[in-house]
Amino acid sequence: MNTLEQLIARAQKTQHGFTDIKRAADEVALTHNQQESICIAKELFVSEVPQVRMLAVFLFGKFAAQSDEHLNFLRSDVSKDENWRVQEILAQAFDKFCADLSYERALPVIEDWLADPNQNVRRAVTEGLRIWTSRPYFCDHPNVAVALLSNLRNDESEYVRKSVGNALRDISRRHQDLVKTELQGWDLSNKRIKQTYRLASKFL
Repeated sequence: MNTLEQLIARAQKTQHGFTDIKRAADEVALTHNQQESICIAKELFVSEVPQVRMLAVFLFGKFAAQSDEHLNFLRSDVSKDENWRVQEILAQAFDKFCADLSYERALPVIEDWLADPNQNVRRAVTEGLRIWTSRPYFCDHPNVAVALLSNLRNDESEYVRKSVGNALRDISRRHQDLVKTELQGWDLSNKRIKQTYRLASKFL
């Protein structure tokens, strides 16, 4: 079997989780240059098998900080994938981009993705950066993390609101007063905001 066939066969063996799929992506990136790795990723992403597409997304994430084209592919193409497991890897790929670029330098992109009309793009950020305050920059600026997340408290997507509420709940473990102060200003007569509030206030 050639490299592509080997990767497809390997990815298909993973029925739960993604550890070996991520390991396979790491190995590809170590043994191939960026151009070769992305060519492989593009071939993998057209597969009908979700695990194979997950491998492709890991690869795009590895090089997203080096190329706007790869980052835009994650946003424009991967975000449209209907498989929830692929969307979980999109979140990880976005976090990888932020880590490689630096979370502070990535702030404009983070804000831009959070404003995207596609719920999968927004959730890639809210979910991918969890626990937000364990990430560089946000650990020293938890107020920024809380503010960015809180802007989506009334998001039209329940999928996103749940991610936002859970992310704020995570932050409240170490920054209880900060999250409590933020939540006090929320309009709980709004049903969508109230749902986010219930998740965010769980540990308060």
